[in-house]
Amino acid sequence: MAGPNSSSSDPTPRTKARPPPPPFYLPLNVTLYLCLVVNILAALFAPIQDCDEVFNFWEPSHYLQHGYGLQTWEYSPVYSIRSWLYVSLHAVVGKLASPFISTKSAEFYVIRIFLALFCAACQTRLYSAICRALNPRIGLIFLMVSIFSPGMFHAATSFLPSSFTMYTSMLGLAAFLDYKNGPKTAQGIMWFGLGAVVGWPFAGALILPLIVEEVVICFFAGSLGSLFYMIFDGALRCLAIVGLEMAVDYAFFRKFALVPWNIVAYNVFGGQGKGPEIFGTEPWTFYIRNLLLNFNIWFALALLSGPLLVIQALFRSHTTSVQAVLRSITLTAPFYMWFGIFTSQPHKEERFMYPAYPFIALNAALAFHIILSYLGSSNPKEVIGRLPAKLKLAAVLSVVLVAFNAGMLRILGIVTAYNAPLNVFSPLQEVDVTHAGASVCFGKEWYRFPSSYFLPHDMRAKFIRSEFNGLLPGEFPDAPSALGRLEGASQIPSGMNDLNEEDPDKYVSAYRISLPLRICGQANLMKQVDISQCSFLVDSYFPSRQATKLEPHYVLDESQWEHISCASFLDASQTSLLGRLIWVPDLPFIPDQFQRKWGQYCLLQRQTDTTNV
Repeated sequence: MAGPNSSSSDPTPRTKARPPPPPFYLPLNVTLYLCLVVNILAALFAPIQDCDEVFNFWEPSHYLQHGYGLQTWEYSPVYSIRSWLYVSLHAVVGKLASPFISTKSAEFYVIRIFLALFCAACQTRLYSAICRALNPRIGLIFLMVSIFSPGMFHAATSFLPSSFTMYTSMLGLAAFLDYKNGPKTAQGIMWFGLGAVVGWPFAGALILPLIVEEVVICFFAGSLGSLFYMIFDGALRCLAIVGLEMAVDYAFFRKFALVPWNIVAYNVFGGQGKGPEIFGTEPWTFYIRNLLLNFNIWFALALLSGPLLVIQALFRSHTTSVQAVLRSITLTAPFYMWFGIFTSQPHKEERFMYPAYPFIALNAALAFHIILSYLGSSNPKEVIGRLPAKLKLAAVLSVVLVAFNAGMLRILGIVTAYNAPLNVFSPLQEVDVTHAGASVCFGKEWYRFPSSYFLPHDMRAKFIRSEFNGLLPGEFPDAPSALGRLEGASQIPSGMNDLNEEDPDKYVSAYRISLPLRICGQANLMKQVDISQCSFLVDSYFPSRQATKLEPHYVLDESQWEHISCASFLDASQTSLLGRLIWVPDLPFIPDQFQRKWGQYCLLQRQTDTTNV
């Protein structure tokens, strides 16, 4: 028998050489399943955190599917700062699923689950690119941050352009990292361009550090010509996307509109008394506090990634090459740039950070990787090398467990505290509960309406007067056919403005105004609430909150309103800081000052034996 090193007359080898295993700590299919499970949980249980998500995206999608819905001023052809292409992509998903499901709320969750699947695919794609291009350990840490962070939990399935740009940011970054079979610069430009055009134009800024790096590398390599060709190729792809969006928006607005430019013009060049600042401003610390809640320890590490890279380059240059350091600095730059730009803006919202979430996770992974590399040193000349390995392992595991538990407690706290609006409408689907032409009214709870997907086919959402005095959504014209919906979207709605000025016609019945009474030389208009057309009403009750003339405690008025469905809702004003930040169990041994305090979020039905007032 021939030995292991002897030759054989048979030219065909008995066994084929096995290829090296892929550089992943977790196989890609396992990664996809993990991301998908977490994202589906978010799709099923995450509360809607922003009323813009409902009125600017869920409602237009409902209009495309069912021929009616609420309309904001942004969809007026006069302003046209929302893309119908983005909404249509989601409406198609719901429409394809509608023959197989019985309720509109099921369509809502089908769209969310589709977003969960798409986001999981993007996370897996970026994880693969990080493992191949950087380091498998960096990829694994990135995956941990993506899966267990409250920020990613909410952003993954939000029907928001900022979530869409988060997806495209992951795909674009993966393209720039993946040099297998050559650079994919054109593909990366296309993905970032897709996010900027169809989603949110400001997200296009995230590509700038990556393009600068490509230019520097190609300049020293003498291959600028090929780079300019790839940039031109990517730009052509982006122009094709612009053309598609303009064609779709023309069908709805009946005019040519470049929506990305309209968004930039309104937010940057709006002029005096216009722009996002009229919807509120926040201090410069807003995003620091918000990202600490949404990423806890990982956000701190993301901020430290740049300094740690510099320290590593200066004092531990033997552990890495100059090229690797420069590449890492380039990859950390988009987060710093994004964080700096939006921290300087007066108007701040949590969703504005969504496009940068993948870069936060990557920065945190790079920083933690550097720390682990330092802790792993066994050099007896260094202090860290003389520490017991078990002690260092315990320190690392402590950080991971704290981050994991803080994230899980935050997610559980948000879901249990604010999920009531997604749960109280289910009785409306029962037979004989509603009747044709019935309406459900919203007063002070208007901004928590989860969309018309949660109402039966013959029920409409209406607004009644409350202490809010800004501009409420109107209604799209009813349109039973697809062509009718295109026609309805092209009509200029009345009472719309971009100044957030109240329009009385947005209420179910125009509020009555008494004769002006002169008080201190000024006219005082006494406004009253008209609820005569409300078959159902959604209201909340918090014992600590005082009733007002415009916001009475409808929940307590059992002579006129019957409780159909109620769910607990966190009373944030009476709950301690700990209870607002994370989940605290409602157990008797928990001290009262740490227990969460509750109110009620209720769906009410008018008593049939009362007289309308």
